[in-house]
Amino acid sequence: MSLTLPPPIAAYFAADKADGDAVAACFTDQAVVKDEGHAHHGPAAIAAWKTATSAKYIYTSTPVAVDQADGRVVVTSHVAGNFPGSPITLRYAFALESDKISGLEITP
Repeated sequence: MSLTLPPPIAAYFAADKADGDAVAACFTDQAVVKDEGHAHHGPAAIAAWKTATSAKYIYTSTPVAVDQADGRVVVTSHVAGNFPGSPITLRYAFALESDKISGLEITP
């Protein structure tokens, strides 16, 4: 089964395999990412978050479902790697603004 993700979200999951700068390029200048109890504001902080995560963990994220909830696009993804609790299913709740991501909250 193949999922059709909105272009900014498809770009995010492709960039997630690359580096922090590639991920940050998917977001608006005022975007906020919430992950593991921390909020990362703006492209520089988002790039640093992704770079730190990639240095800490090796993982794959495979989207398995997409839905709409509360004005956001929610992608359910199986994430597996060298982190405690792997594998895990995570929910990525994206807020979109034109062709960019304006917010992302990652939760179990």
